[in-house]
Amino acid sequence: MFELLPGTGLALPYGAGVLRFGMTEREAQWAVATLADVRESWVCQAGWAFTARYQGLELHFSGDHTDRLGRPEFHRDGFAGVQLRRCDPAPTEPSAVPVVLQGIDLFGYPAAEVLAALGPDPHPAVRLPPAGSPSPDGYLPSVWLSADGPGEGAT
Repeated sequence: MFELLPGTGLALPYGAGVLRFGMTEREAQWAVATLADVRESWVCQAGWAFTARYQGLELHFSGDHTDRLGRPEFHRDGFAGVQLRRCDPAPTEPSAVPVVLQGIDLFGYPAAEVLAALGPDPHPAVRLPPAGSPSPDGYLPSVWLSADGPGEGAT
């Protein structure tokens, strides 16, 4: 089970640890590599990024974010965000591995039920796709967790 921990980071399955916001790329890659193969990636305005696949999920990690306007007060050192995305872009069944926020499995129930329980904006640092995306009867295809909520820093 992956657990989104707003303000802290992401808890990994099977006791692999917690990816804490601010940790270095090497620390983050090392923790994720205990579960899956890590591949280098690229994210705009991030100093580093990598991906991994785990039981039907794609995980996209990034860190050392800079502000697109060059404002140093919005620079974020270390691990700054993760997107967990279903490999199937229009999932019609629960995920093989739970992705939990506030005790609710985001990928384990139809999107309408999840959004009814959590609301469309459960936390400023968590972004969920809108209801009906990609299909009204489907499951959520992705979730994004950042170290900062919208407007608070580079995400």
